[in-house]
Amino acid sequence: MGRHRVLLARIAALLALLAVGGVAYRAYGWAGLSLAAACVCMWALLHMSRVLLVLRRTAQSPVGTVANAVMLQSRLQQGMTLLQVLALTRALGQSPAIEVPLTEVYQWADAGGDTVCCRFEHGRLAQWELRRA
Repeated sequence: MGRHRVLLARIAALLALLAVGGVAYRAYGWAGLSLAAACVCMWALLHMSRVLLVLRRTAQSPVGTVANAVMLQSRLQQGMTLLQVLALTRALGQSPAIEVPLTEVYQWADAGGDTVCCRFEHGRLAQWELRRA
């Protein structure tokens, strides 16, 4: 069901993009279409800039560490993307030896030994667990 939702969201985004382009062309001709294309390019550049900023911050921290696992667990919400979780942790997660198709599992630990284990399905946070030391 999750894959269908992602596919529908991508199709809806493409249709919205085409609709904006059509409205812009109908209202202002080629100038409107070029303005709409410039806006889409600007959005893509802003998104890429955000992704690179998050990855730059995560590269500066040790893999699998977080300042406070309990605080991380309290800020997690179901449906968050991996990029949003990386922005919270400011570190890449450590991947345990669990391999399930279409599922990614990462864990972060703090200095006290508390661990947060997160399971992502189709790129979204599906489940997490706090393990106290």
